[in-house]
Amino acid sequence: MNFDGIVSLLIACIEWILLINLLIFSKKDKTNVIALIMITLLAGYQTMEFVMCNLGLTKPIFPYIAFLIISYLPPLNLLLVLNLTQNYNLGRKNILLFSPALFFSIFYLFTLNQFQVAKCTVLYASYHYPLGDLYGFFYYIPILISMLILIRAIPKADDKKKKLIFKVLLYSTIFISLPVVVGFSLMFAGSYTIISSMESIMCKFAFVYALSLSFVILYNSPFKDERNYFKYLSGYKQWNS
Repeated sequence: MNFDGIVSLLIACIEWILLINLLIFSKKDKTNVIALIMITLLAGYQTMEFVMCNLGLTKPIFPYIAFLIISYLPPLNLLLVLNLTQNYNLGRKNILLFSPALFFSIFYLFTLNQFQVAKCTVLYASYHYPLGDLYGFFYYIPILISMLILIRAIPKADDKKKKLIFKVLLYSTIFISLPVVVGFSLMFAGSYTIISSMESIMCKFAFVYALSLSFVILYNSPFKDERNYFKYLSGYKQWNS
């Protein structure tokens, strides 16, 4: 029996369920919409990895779609952090954050035949694709910038609610960056195993980030005070008794 990609299926199911609930119960402001899109992309990638590794759909178009999905996660995360910290309003210049992802989306479309699913396991997948080092550079830079902005924003935050959100995002970003640190350390030691699977492994770790985004979305959504709700119910029952 083939269990390759089964962990991806499990994570995808949880993330899709999270997304459905968040779409129903959350406020749809700019911050929450960005976070919802990120959770959608994370769930979409895990779904694609299951499709490739377990169902055997490994033609170049499928890893290309997987990379297309994850390419927009770092700039979206940076946009989310900028929006939360109110560093500056990019306005129409938001496109600049996404220009590397747009470049690779178009470039990889013309080099589609070079995409290959090199290896599948229960936990992760490895890929071969062109310009891997350049892609990695532009992939990790927005993540690093997001971390630096949050580190600077936390001590300056007067609002306890915002400070908690900043801390949750920062610690989650640090957590998903652990594979990168380990991967580059092993690469300098002569082992390239983790580096070739970095995107897949990071997206597994990013399940924690999906949970953190869910917390941010719900914490950023106004709900009625439960005590007032129960007082209302109590008064309603007394009125009708």
